[in-house]
Parts: sequence; structure tokens; C-alpha cells
Amino acid sequence: MVQSLDAGPRPAAGVTSATPPSSTAASPSPSLTTSSAAEAPGTQIGSGEPVTLIFGGDIHFDGPLAQRLASDPAAILGGLQPLVSEADIAVVNLETAIGSGGDKAAKAFNFRAPPTAFGALTDAGVDVIAMANNHALDYGQSGLTETLNAAAALGAPIIGIGRNEAEALAPARFEVKGQRIAVINATDVLDANLMASWTATPDHPGVASAKRVDSLVAAVRAARSDSDTVVVFLHWGTEKTFCANDSQRSLAPKLVEAGADIIVGGHAHRVLGGGFLGHSFVGYGLGNLVFKTSSADARETGLMRITATGRRIDAAEWVPAQIGADFVPKLRVGADRDSAFAAWDARRGCSDLSTIPALAP
Repeated sequence: MVQSLDAGPRPAAGVTSATPPSSTAASPSPSLTTSSAAEAPGTQIGSGEPVTLIFGGDIHFDGPLAQRLASDPAAILGGLQPLVSEADIAVVNLETAIGSGGDKAAKAFNFRAPPTAFGALTDAGVDVIAMANNHALDYGQSGLTETLNAAAALGAPIIGIGRNEAEALAPARFEVKGQRIAVINATDVLDANLMASWTATPDHPGVASAKRVDSLVAAVRAARSDSDTVVVFLHWGTEKTFCANDSQRSLAPKLVEAGADIIVGGHAHRVLGGGFLGHSFVGYGLGNLVFKTSSADARETGLMRITATGRRIDAAEWVPAQIGADFVPKLRVGADRDSAFAAWDARRGCSDLSTIPALAP
């Protein structure tokens, strides 16, 4: 965990699964080792020091999770320690309004949580709380204002929402080991009847929308100009599917061309494959993370751990976990972990990703 500077808030790269802490690891974890990729002349590696980033999926505090938040907030991400707290930068998606006011939006599910939700995540080691998603304004514009005010009062490192588009697209910025890291957040998922009122524009509060492709691409290009590693964390995909949809396949190459080195996200409530698109790493679906669900597929989860040295992706590791009966995640171990990794590994093909990175720019 690091201090944010501005929470406005290759040689032999590989795709592997991670070994959980030794206290829980029953056997060596499976791995997919890639072929060596020669480092392109002029590869941008910044200070030359590797930085480790952890990414987790969807979190809400609905129903029994509200009670858990009130009674035992340390347990929310306790089953994923020390991976979250030991990462240089940890990013998760929080899909809920924060506060107690506002009016329910006209939609199927409305999530709301108290400001203590922010503290439960940051105390667990989360450095970036991404909020560009289809639940951030579940209690309307007044709920959004309450969320923004709570984040400001608590110093919560939120991104993806704001009082205008520039604020919503502003990256969280970090300097770690001399490396300048920028994390941008946007959503490609919005209910049709709410899209206009929820979307942040130059003069309207809301969420950063990936449907405003030109604005998102411009934000990535701007971050590229003064960052060593650029991350785009997206809310995207089709619910209950294991393969990238057409919108994801269309957007990802545009972000890579604009300068994104890492593109990850979720929304589908399923774990999708991850791999390389050109020199950049793309993880199409992180699944749920802390979520009230009864489906076996929806309880499948994990953490994406990526090590980057500037623009060079040194390693990308899927760390399987499972959401338990208490709706919080715990790391998988032994044969259970191996089986979950194999399922994740097999999903890369239907999303046209590679195990081998192209030459870095």
C-alpha cells in the first residue's frame, strides 16, 4: 500500500497463477510460462524498478454484508491478506452509493452503504477505489453528491465519478520506487433509461463513461504523456458470460493504441480470461469480490497481480479465490486452486488474447 500523490480522485514476460502465502499453499501453484519476448529498442521502463499491482472485482455491502461491515469490517478482505496489503498499489471496484440520502433510481437493484465502507477497504490495503459503474448513482444526483462529500471528508481514494467529466476521468496518481503510475476508471455499462442523467460531461456530474470513447482515449493519452505505467480499470462486459463481448473487443485496442499498458475490469459476475493484446495486458473480467450471491459461477473470484517495470509487463498472475457462504472471499489452496486456475487459463482463447506479449513500444 502506498500514499497517493494525486487521488483525483521484455524480457521473458509471463502469465502465471500465484502461489498464496506459505501458510495456505498446499502445493506449488500451476503456471503458464510464456516464450521470451525480445525487448524492443527504446522500451520505456521508467526508473527501472518493478511495481506490483493487485486488482479485485465487484464489491457491495447489500443485505448481510451491511451487517458484516458494521460488526467486523476487517473481515471484508481479510481472506485475501497479505496479498492486498503487500501490493504496491491495490485497486478494487466499489459499486454502491455512499451515504443515507437520495431517491432510488428506477432500476432493478439499488445499493447503498455508509461511509465506513471506504475505511473498511483502505484499512485492508486498498489504494484506489474505482466507482465508475452502474450503481454509483443508485440514489440519484443527491446520492452522488453525498458520496463525493463523504470521500472528501475521509480522504478516500476514489476515481471514476465527479462533478464533471474532467474530475471523473482524472487518474489516481502514484509514485512508487521512482515509477509514475496513473490509474483511470470508466464504465461501459449504464442502464439505457439512466445513461444521460448518470454520465459525467463537461458541465454535468456523474460517472466517467467509456461510451464517450473520445474522452476516455484523450484521458489515456494525457496520462501517457507524464506516466511510466498507465492503467485503465473498466466496468464492462456482459453479465453471466465468460467471453469478452464486441464492445470490449472494440474498446481495448483503442486504449492500447492510446497508451494503456494494463487494462482490467469486471461487471459480468464471472471470471473471464486474461492475456496480452499487443504489448499490453488485458484482464477482461475479475468477477465478484465481496458480493451477495448464491450462484457457484458468481462465487468464483480471485485477484489479478501484475508486475510492471514502466511499460514492460514482467508478470501477470491470476490468484484464484472463492466467495464463501458469508459472501466474503478467501484464497483457494491445493487442488481446488489448481482447478480454478485451469478454468481461468482456458478462457483466454475465446477473448483472442495471447500468452506472449508483443514487443514493447
